[in-house]
Amino acid sequence: MAKHGAASILTLALVLGVFAITPTAVQSIGVCYGVIGDNLPSASDVVQLYRSNGIDSMRIYFPRSDILQALSSSNIALIMDVGNDILGALASDPSAAASFVQNNIQAFPGVNFRYIAVGNEVTGNDTHNILPAMQNLNGALAAAGLGSVKVSTSVRFDVITDSYPPSNGYFRDDYMIPIVEFLASTGAPLLANVYPYFAYADNPKDINLNYATFQPGTTVTDDGNGLTYTSLFDAMVDSIYAALEDAGTPDVRVVVSESGWPSAGGFGASVRNAQMYNQKLINHVKGGTPKKPGEVLETYMFAMFNENEKTGDETEKHFGLFNPNKSPSYSIKFH
Repeated sequence: MAKHGAASILTLALVLGVFAITPTAVQSIGVCYGVIGDNLPSASDVVQLYRSNGIDSMRIYFPRSDILQALSSSNIALIMDVGNDILGALASDPSAAASFVQNNIQAFPGVNFRYIAVGNEVTGNDTHNILPAMQNLNGALAAAGLGSVKVSTSVRFDVITDSYPPSNGYFRDDYMIPIVEFLASTGAPLLANVYPYFAYADNPKDINLNYATFQPGTTVTDDGNGLTYTSLFDAMVDSIYAALEDAGTPDVRVVVSESGWPSAGGFGASVRNAQMYNQKLINHVKGGTPKKPGEVLETYMFAMFNENEKTGDETEKHFGLFNPNKSPSYSIKFH
């Protein structure tokens, strides 16, 4: 995870709260399994921890055989990233994509692969490798008889610009348009990392903590779509939907591939705020957003563990729902 740009929403000088939606469906939320730590439990223990907490979906950031072996026959649905370091090879050589599928997917027939994420928060010149790598992997999966596994990419929220009000959202860069057109053609969702925390930490003067953590507050109407927004999370997700509409691909689903709140290490990072945000997030996404009410929003929380070897801001080490000894970082219910 990298710091997620929120410049386009920092103009959101509003004090908002929780959007009350009655859930119409129940679905377990996913949790991202990061491994940048020197004190984490074994993969088999981690899979058991997922199962014992009723967590039925996982995201990992690169293929790792011990994790894939532990997942075999667990029925836990998996988002697996390819790893940003091999995007160029996958983009330039279809045989590299075929080898990836053979070695990391076909070799683990007991794993419930749901999506393959071709890059996480890719920036700079590497963005041009995303689409050809997706195309090559999609072709390799089809050739292997695994066309049900969908290929996507996981983007930073700041691929969206002018996201306030949400109805104004559109893609900042042209490279995103052929990507979402490809997703539309294959029926795959767009994976997006959505962090109200970073917006709040960058601009606490204008973005109220209650608004960022699903607590009650002021309601505001988006004149562009006539919808009422009372949570930053909803506004951010609906701006992605608006960008997809602007790109001519309104039927592409959004899957929130990361969202979370740190429990220590920076402004607004506390156990109380993390517990409040994450518990409300679990409850909230069952009911969708104002633009997609009643439609369960598939969401992956970041992250399973506090990771003591993460680099960057100190908060990066404190997003875990669990400590490395498998004890909860704070009380949370996944259902």
